[in-house]
Amino acid sequence: MQHAIIKYKKIKTFFIFLTAFLLIISCGTKNRVPTSQLDTPQHHTDNGLKLLGQEKYVDARKSFELAVQLDGKYSLAYTGVALANIYTANYDDAWDNLKTGWKYAKTDEEKEFAYVSRIRYFTQSKGKKKWLEAAKDEFDEAVKINPQYAAAYYFMGLAYKAGLEFDLAGQMFTKVIELKSGYMEEADGQLKFLQKVQRAMPGTTTGKQIALVERLTRADAAALFIEELRIDALYKQQAQKTFDTSVKDPQKAAGKPVKSTAKDIAGDPLKKDIEGILEIGLRGLENYPDGNFHPQELITRVAYAMMLEDILIKVSGDNTLATKFIGSTSPFPDLSADLPYFNAAMVVTSRGIMEPKDKTTGEFASLSPVAGVDALVTIRRIKEELKFN
Repeated sequence: MQHAIIKYKKIKTFFIFLTAFLLIISCGTKNRVPTSQLDTPQHHTDNGLKLLGQEKYVDARKSFELAVQLDGKYSLAYTGVALANIYTANYDDAWDNLKTGWKYAKTDEEKEFAYVSRIRYFTQSKGKKKWLEAAKDEFDEAVKINPQYAAAYYFMGLAYKAGLEFDLAGQMFTKVIELKSGYMEEADGQLKFLQKVQRAMPGTTTGKQIALVERLTRADAAALFIEELRIDALYKQQAQKTFDTSVKDPQKAAGKPVKSTAKDIAGDPLKKDIEGILEIGLRGLENYPDGNFHPQELITRVAYAMMLEDILIKVSGDNTLATKFIGSTSPFPDLSADLPYFNAAMVVTSRGIMEPKDKTTGEFASLSPVAGVDALVTIRRIKEELKFN
């Protein structure tokens, strides 16, 4: 009898634990009940994708999560969450989301979306040493499923662009336009950008990298003048035309020159370029009175114009350029002729080195930032003006 009671208790305990386990499992996988006709996984996912396009990443993530609540195995939603995390630099979670999205991917649409999202992951994170090759592998898999999938070509184009493979990027964007099935406007914009890069003809890796910069910094400008314009060689070429016959103190002449530097550039990847520009001495790219260079400070169009004017004066030896347009009438509706930087704006625009920001209104937009690709174009024009290669 005692044995039977013990056996009964064991069986009872087993069933209690089994019931509890099943309840936990069922609660864990239970989907939220829709509250309206639009409360569907597809609607929330579509809305999330629209929000991604508007760069509203937090709101996009919320939309994708609502879709997951309704269907815990909805592949597109998990992949959507991954994209929101990618564009907020939450790469570890993004990769986990991508794996979950792939786990539940059953249809070709879901698999294509997963492959292209992984292209976007590698392009943004650059986590792997050979990230561009990894992105290309994902692209190859996507077009195996659908050779006409415009998104694959568009985002692979962005990957090539980020990898400085501008010719291959152009081929991808051209294919998007040929397909006429999506991303056409975006691809057209990218092609126009690449055409501008080709006109600028950056000759260095640094130049290509700066071409992708939306807002030029002081460090970027120093790198462009040193590496792309080769301003040190340009100034040296001009100096060779001038002979200094003055008597110099032998001790001072033999002294070791003090290296020009700044207090805040120790860890800057462009430190060498910054020190080079400080050594040369260029108006607008000097150290501040506190001894700092402020490498990440953005450069305005008017500040850049003054730098270019200084280069033209020093290389040409024509000091009259510094006052050439003083007293002239301003052709710019937003730039008064009595401003101290008016002359610089006139010098560079009259020679076609810089252009008005808005060709329709003629506005110079003095305080607007300078895009990297536009800065490169001016470097090319300066070289042509000075016949320097």
